[in-house]
Amino acid sequence: MQIKVPYGRDGEETATLSDSLDTSFLEANSVEIKPFESLMEQALSEPVNSPNLTDFLAGARDVLVIVNDATRPTPTRQVLDLIHHRFSGIPVKFIIATGAHRGPSHEEFIQIFGDYYETIKDDIIVHDAQRSEDMVFLGTSSNGTEMYVNRAGVDAHKIIIIGSVEPHYFAGYTGGRKSFLPGIAGFNTIEQNHKLALVPAAKALALEGNPVHEDMVDALSVVKKEIFAIMTVLDKDHRVYAVTAGEIHDSFMAAIDSANEVFAAPIKAKADIVVSVVKFPQDIDLYQAQKGIDNAKLALKDNGIMILVAKCRCGIGGKAFADLLGSCDTPQEVLDTIEKGYKLGYHKAAKMAEIGIWAEMWGVTDVEPEVIEKLFIRPFTSLQEALDTAIEKKGKDAKILFLMDGGLTVPLYRE
Repeated sequence: MQIKVPYGRDGEETATLSDSLDTSFLEANSVEIKPFESLMEQALSEPVNSPNLTDFLAGARDVLVIVNDATRPTPTRQVLDLIHHRFSGIPVKFIIATGAHRGPSHEEFIQIFGDYYETIKDDIIVHDAQRSEDMVFLGTSSNGTEMYVNRAGVDAHKIIIIGSVEPHYFAGYTGGRKSFLPGIAGFNTIEQNHKLALVPAAKALALEGNPVHEDMVDALSVVKKEIFAIMTVLDKDHRVYAVTAGEIHDSFMAAIDSANEVFAAPIKAKADIVVSVVKFPQDIDLYQAQKGIDNAKLALKDNGIMILVAKCRCGIGGKAFADLLGSCDTPQEVLDTIEKGYKLGYHKAAKMAEIGIWAEMWGVTDVEPEVIEKLFIRPFTSLQEALDTAIEKKGKDAKILFLMDGGLTVPLYRE
C-alpha cells in the first residue's frame, strides 16, 4: 500500500506500508458543495438579526474590513469579489487580524487579497498587538480581561468582518468574536484571555462552559459598533460549503452546525499510531501546526505514538512556548513552571506537555532536528522512516490512523 500525504503548498510525503497492517484514514466529512455566488447572495440578502449588506452600508461615513491573516484558509479574495463593488463612494480600509502573530510577507498579502492587493495596499493596516500606542482601552470583562483594541476598530464608523468557522483546539471554534479578540486586540488582552486556555473545558467543539469563548464574548460586549459579519465554512478541500452573515455572534452561531458537519469525524476505536497531517496554510510554523497535535490526541491510545507531518515553512513560530519547552527536562516540569506564572504562548506549551506525559510525539518537518527535539518532539527525515520506526516499536498488530487534515478535523470517539 502506497500512501501520499500533502506536505507544504505543493509537495507531498510518501510511504509504503504492508497491506496486512491495520491502517485507516480519517478525513473531514464529504459534503455537497453549492455555487459560492448563490451561497453568498443568500447570506448577504437574508442576514441573521441584521439589515442586509446594502442597507448596512447605506449612510456609512467609512468602513473598516477585518480579515484573517495567512494562517487561516479563509476565502477573503473570493468574498471581496462579490462585495467590493458595493464600497463605491465609501472610504474603506482593511485591517489584518494578526492577533499576536507576525505580519504577512508579500507572498502572504497576495494569498489573502489576490489581485486586489496592488490597488488596496495603501489602505491595509497590519495589526501589531505589541504597539500599545495603537490600542484603546474599552473596558473589562467579568473575568477581568482588560479589552484593549486597535484604534482603527474604534475610530471606524462601520465594520465588516470576513472570517471562517472551523474547530479550534481551545476556543471551541474560530470565527466571529475571534476577529476582535485576539484578532485586533492588544498583547496584554490576548495574554489575559489565552491564560484561560489552561482550563480543561477550553477545548475543540466546546462553547458552553468554555472560559476562553465566554470571555471573548463578554469582552466584545464593550465594542459599541455597527458590525456586519460574513462567516464561511470550508470543506476538506477548502471549497466553500456554507456562508452566514449578519450580527457578529448570531452569524457565528449559525455557522456552527455546518462546521460540525464537515470537521467533526467519528471514530470507532483509538489507534496505537496516529499520523496527523497539517495542510497549507496551517503548516506555516510549529506554533500553528500544534493544532494538529492537539486534535490527534483525541484518536490516540495511552502510550501511543503521534507523528506530526507539517512542513513548518517558517520554523518554530512562537518564541515563548518554544523557550519554555526547551528549558525543561520533562513535560511535567513544563506544567510546574506554568503554575508559577503565565506568559502568552505558555498555553501552547501546556497542551503539548500534557500529551507528552502519556504519549510520544514525533515529527516530520523542515525544522532543524536539534531544535525540534528540545520541544519533546522526536525528529524524522521522512514519513517512511517515522512509520517504519513506529511499527517496529509498536508491533505489526498496531492500529494505524492517518488524520488527513489534522489542523481542522476533530476525531470523535465515544466509549
